[in-house]
Amino acid sequence: MIDKRTCRPLLLAAALTRAGQAVLRAAPPGGRARWERTNHAGRAVGLYAGPAVTVGAGIAAARVHPGAGAAVLAAGACGAYDDVAGDHRRGFRAHLRALRDGEITSGAVKLFGIAAAGLAAGAVLKERPADRLLAGIVIAGSAHLVNLLDVRPGRAAGAVLALGASGLLREGPGARLAAGAMGAAAAVLPDDAGERVMLGDTGAHALGAALGAAVVAGNRRAGLLAHAVALVAAACCGGRVSDLARTPRG
Repeated sequence: MIDKRTCRPLLLAAALTRAGQAVLRAAPPGGRARWERTNHAGRAVGLYAGPAVTVGAGIAAARVHPGAGAAVLAAGACGAYDDVAGDHRRGFRAHLRALRDGEITSGAVKLFGIAAAGLAAGAVLKERPADRLLAGIVIAGSAHLVNLLDVRPGRAAGAVLALGASGLLREGPGARLAAGAMGAAAAVLPDDAGERVMLGDTGAHALGAALGAAVVAGNRRAGLLAHAVALVAAACCGGRVSDLARTPRG
């Protein structure tokens, strides 16, 4: 049974996300055109969900553990930079090749920025060096995984709800962090699935980092290692993961 302490971050994240999205939609900074993108079906959708999710999930996580909240906000900020300045290149190899040639792409900034945020969070969430390293991999890898799944309306937010559900059955900070991630995802899912908004890299990375922080808080070394291996494997097969998420349902 879910206790009240677990429900609070869920409700807080959901309320902040809905409120933030409404404020941005009503008065988008810089004008509405700056916040519009074309989705896979050629429809115009708003990027309001990304910052709203970042703030909602970030504040809810920070109330559980400041280090987790900082990781969520940093992941969202790196994703926002890629949303604004991103180019057409996809995959780690493309960005690393560009970096080798002296070009710093937005994807490289995102890659190293989120990795650094994950390691910093791991350093305060765990005590032993090996656990801190694994925690950083899990947080950064989770952010990347949710972004890989964000290829169709509702897929990324739905995945966060599905992956975070088991965390609610635990006790302690891990359950509360999972609840915050799920609250933010649930708040944005109807508009995301209805193709009125999109998470973008901003929201997908923030939700993923929040989910990763929940995994870190709720697991010891064996669990961290298992999650880290799975996430590294998913990153290495990123194209296949995205293709699987892109496959039509039904």
